[in-house]
Amino acid sequence: MQNNDIFALGLGLTAPWKLVEQQLDTTKSPHRLDLRIAADRGSLYPCPECGKSCKAHDFKEMTWRHLNFFQHHCYITAPVPRTNCPEHGVKRIVVPWAREGSHFTLLFEQVAMTMLREMPVAVAARHMEVTDKRLWRVVFHYVSKAMAKLDLRSLKALALDETKSRRRHKYVTIFIDLDRSERPVVFATPGKGKDTVQRFTQFLKEHGGNPDNVLEVVSDMSGAFISSIKTHFQNSELTVDWFHVVQLFTRAVDEVRRAEAKEIAMPKTTRWAVLKNADGALTNRQFDALVELAALDFHTATAWRVKEALRWIRKAPTEQGAKWRLANFLNYARELIGQEPILAPVRKAINTVEKHRQAIVARWRSDHSNARLEGLNSLFQAAKARARGYRKDLSFITIIYLIGAPIQDLLVST
Repeated sequence: MQNNDIFALGLGLTAPWKLVEQQLDTTKSPHRLDLRIAADRGSLYPCPECGKSCKAHDFKEMTWRHLNFFQHHCYITAPVPRTNCPEHGVKRIVVPWAREGSHFTLLFEQVAMTMLREMPVAVAARHMEVTDKRLWRVVFHYVSKAMAKLDLRSLKALALDETKSRRRHKYVTIFIDLDRSERPVVFATPGKGKDTVQRFTQFLKEHGGNPDNVLEVVSDMSGAFISSIKTHFQNSELTVDWFHVVQLFTRAVDEVRRAEAKEIAMPKTTRWAVLKNADGALTNRQFDALVELAALDFHTATAWRVKEALRWIRKAPTEQGAKWRLANFLNYARELIGQEPILAPVRKAINTVEKHRQAIVARWRSDHSNARLEGLNSLFQAAKARARGYRKDLSFITIIYLIGAPIQDLLVST
């Protein structure tokens, strides 16, 4: 077998294309291998519109970066014709080894996309010895094209939550299909609040879904989210996930601790002790800090007792039991904190729960939670940390889709 035949086999060339020349330049660093592909004079080419075999009108010399040949950078050059189709006129053909408009071969892009599932774009770009800007163009193309083909006709239950995208309170809101067992992300958009729900509703309609078919939405207690959910998903039941109830009171406890620490010296390790459960993985010093807080009647200890009482509600075996326990919890918490000004964050949390108690109790009727979304958020934030952040929300959203959306076969399907 001749060298040209080996290269042609590796490139997967088909008629009328064939490898006509190869040249290795060792004067450059790294060394450069150039492969020239061409067709015999008078060959016919498929019209890019109808596929009919047509004569070439003219040619344009084009070059693509290919996978390295051992340690050598490899480039493919070919004269690409425009066909003269009787029906569609003069059109530039798309070569079988590269997509239209790309300066990389399909094999190069396939390897790049495989690497990008496991590492940041900048790291993959260094490994492949290209600029990260050029690699981002590849990622944007394949992910956006795959997401455009997403079928949402069967969407009936969804969860939404925001995750931080950049500094200065920049967020991205993520929507997941709760009935998907794997890779459930179906939409992500910059910002948080009612506008994000409206954007998702439009996206849902564009991909075959119907807002009237959505029967459950799992959310936090954001007023903007809830009002927009009621507007756009009128047939759905709103469920407030228990995680957000606990998170609400955990933040309130921390606010009380920080305010009280400005007035009086707190026991060491208080900060982390009050964020844990009483029966959690407390260190000896954290346990001692809780005992001291309670013995000296710190306001932080009062706030912590309210938070701990939540677990009694969560253990309710039935919906009716949860309603009864929630009502008793609210009475107990209000009596415990009284009118102390420093406990205002806890009072605000209690009022929030009172306002959304129906949606909280709905958790006992639901088979869904957004625990999976919280887990995915951890993956997204870890990816952002490895990349040392993203300059644009579009970049972060693209990585979210690459990690969590049902687009595993995006290279095959596009």
